[in-house]
Amino acid sequence: MSPNKKRNVVPPEQFLRLPEYSNGTPSPIVDTHSHLLSTFASYRSLYPDGQYEDVFDFMRGMYDGKGVESMVDVWCEAPVQKEWKELADSALSEELRKEKWNGIEYWFVMGEHAASVHQAKDYNDTVEADILEAMRHPRCVGWGEIGLDYHYDNSPRDIQRQVFTRQLENAVKLGKPLTIHTREAEEDTERILKETVPKDHKIHVHCFTDSADFADRLLDWFPNLYIGITGVITYATNQSTSEVIRRLSAKSKDTPLRILLETDAPYMVPGNLYKALPTLKGRLPICHTAMIPWTAEFVAGVAGEGFDTERVLKEARENARRMYGV
Repeated sequence: MSPNKKRNVVPPEQFLRLPEYSNGTPSPIVDTHSHLLSTFASYRSLYPDGQYEDVFDFMRGMYDGKGVESMVDVWCEAPVQKEWKELADSALSEELRKEKWNGIEYWFVMGEHAASVHQAKDYNDTVEADILEAMRHPRCVGWGEIGLDYHYDNSPRDIQRQVFTRQLENAVKLGKPLTIHTREAEEDTERILKETVPKDHKIHVHCFTDSADFADRLLDWFPNLYIGITGVITYATNQSTSEVIRRLSAKSKDTPLRILLETDAPYMVPGNLYKALPTLKGRLPICHTAMIPWTAEFVAGVAGEGFDTERVLKEARENARRMYGV
């Protein structure tokens, strides 16, 4: 290795368990988009000798005392990962949720990610049958994430559009809320949604990073659509998401922001989190649900007068109830 090339140093595991959020006791945390199994797999890869041996240990260890009330876990691989049923069944009763989840409400959505790292061309009748089976589970609250990604283009765009439309049609028939992924595909995403989905359908446009004008058009057309905000809003390389917040807050200081808070864990560690970790050298390698308050804090700062972390958390929590019933 060149002497000028820096090694990626993984910080000690202790830093993943965050301190309590410093600006008072925040409202209960609802994470509307997390990839829990992928987050745990990343943890075990980075910390092979780590103290948490299974996903339940990891979740209880990271979230104990952090105010996490509920989460929506996202399954979007093809073929469908069979582990979804183990996790979903483990949350069927209040007794099981206390035992396995430390009282956290576990919900999930499922779809086939027709975009960045998953391939739309792998969607077929078998995959669809597996998703339809999952839709019948009592802990399933939506179909997704699904959508278009013209940034990576891992699948031909015509196939992406076909698979996206096919899944939208199924979700609409079932009355299932939609979790949408869209990146650099504004025109086609907007057109297909407007052609396929009733105006009053519940829609979560996850991890929004496209233009504020695009967000305006979707919000104006679909009254039950919410914009998903992750830690990416804190990154200097992304200005679009902050502009969405500024426009929403400017409309009325008394109107709740039409947003949902999410992590997209294991990705998108909020950049403003590091002020709470003054002794950490480097950056945290994975994101997790207990980081939500720092995203809410940044949103409040962008929204301006009349907003604080507590208000953002409360409004996002109520929006999650309207969107997913969680």
